[in-house]
Amino acid sequence: SLIRSFPQVDVDRIGLTGVSWGGYLTCIVAGVDSRFRFAAPVYGCGFLGDNSVWSGDFEKLGPAKARKWLQLWDPSAYLARVQMPMLWVTGSNDFAYPMDSLQKSYRLSRGSRTLCVRVRMPHGHGPGENPGEILAMAESLFTKGVPLARITRIGREDRNAWALAESAAPIQKAELNFTTDTGKWQDRKWQTMPAEWDAKTGKTSAALPEATAVYYFNLIDNRGLVVSSEHEIVRP
Repeated sequence: SLIRSFPQVDVDRIGLTGVSWGGYLTCIVAGVDSRFRFAAPVYGCGFLGDNSVWSGDFEKLGPAKARKWLQLWDPSAYLARVQMPMLWVTGSNDFAYPMDSLQKSYRLSRGSRTLCVRVRMPHGHGPGENPGEILAMAESLFTKGVPLARITRIGREDRNAWALAESAAPIQKAELNFTTDTGKWQDRKWQTMPAEWDAKTGKTSAALPEATAVYYFNLIDNRGLVVSSEHEIVRP
């Protein structure tokens, strides 16, 4: 409301982003204030009571207080109300907000969603404030800039995985990110290999290596901007 009160601000062109705990707050605000045009949480998501870095703190609270906290103040209580586009930026091994909680969070929102999950993206205000994907989304919504790529479908037949995408900017590279590890998400070792990209059909594909446990695709356009598919668990 304060930002909207400034005469130099176009009230129809205000977005929201936040880093780490700011990303957590971004998820909540997006669910309670529909006046923003888009929201871009970095690292932060909901389901903090599952296996986040704060799991031990919830145990100390005890079941009743932990349940109350999660019902009132966890983003999972608000994300289903989100109608605006959301851009989720994070790393594959984020120490605080693991990938399974991230996926449950972005699947709750009812607006369009775009993922940018870099392998081992560091957690911090430096990398968290600088992703070009956030500015690109803002420009595409506010100044008719070139939008980020959009992954429309994903699928797999045995070890043959694929994704379909639309992109106004040329895709320069497609990658398959995979891990053969199970267990704690923060400790899994992710590997990257080239994936095939067919510009005519908008299809990227790759054969999953033996023993793949989880995988997802990254598409990198000619601006170096990354869009990710949802990760799929092949074996728990």
